[in-house]
Amino acid sequence: MGRIVVAALGDSITAGSPLWDPDPGVRSTIESLNERSQWQWWAARCDPRLDLKNHGVYGERTDQIADRLEHAARGADVLVVQGGINDVVQSRSPEEAARTLGRMIERAQTLGLAVAIADVLPWNCAEAQAAAAIDRLNELIRAIAEEREVPCLPFHDTLVDPTDGTRMRPGLCDDGDHPSIAGYRLLGERAFRLPDGL
Repeated sequence: MGRIVVAALGDSITAGSPLWDPDPGVRSTIESLNERSQWQWWAARCDPRLDLKNHGVYGERTDQIADRLEHAARGADVLVVQGGINDVVQSRSPEEAARTLGRMIERAQTLGLAVAIADVLPWNCAEAQAAAAIDRLNELIRAIAEEREVPCLPFHDTLVDPTDGTRMRPGLCDDGDHPSIAGYRLLGERAFRLPDGL
C-alpha cells in the first residue's frame, strides 16, 4: 500500500486552533495542547495511506497563504487549499479572496498535484454582513471547484447549525471562531476526501 502525501495549506482551521498548531513555538504557548484538534489527525485514522502535512498559519489571508504554496507543495501528491475567513474578517471582498484561491488551485495543478479545496466554515461570532460574505465566498469556491474539476470539501455544511445557517452546531465550536475537537473530527472523517484516482 503506497503512501499519499497530503499537504494541507491554510489558516488557523488547517493549523488546528485553538488547541494545536504545527509551529512548535506557537504550540509552546497553548495551555491545553491536543493534537486531535486537527482535521488531518482524524483523516489519517480513516485512511492509513495518508501522510498529512500541516501547513496552517493562524490569521493569514488567502494572499498570505498563497505565498507559502511552493514550500507546502514540495514532496506532496495532494494539496488541500483552505482559507478565506480572514479575508472576510479584514473586509476584503469575497471576489478577491476567490480569485486568489483559484490561482492557488491553478498553480498546484501546474505543479502536477491533485488538489481539493475546502469551503469556509460558519463563524459563530459573525455579524450579518460577515455571514453574507461567507455565503458569497462559498458560492464562488464551489464554482471554482467545478470549473477546475477538483473536489470541494464541505467544511461549512458539515458543521453548520441547520436551524440558524450561520453558526456551527452546539458542541462543534470551541471558542466562537474554531471547531472543537468534535468538530475537527467531523471535518476529518466526513468532509475530507481525496481527489478521484488516488
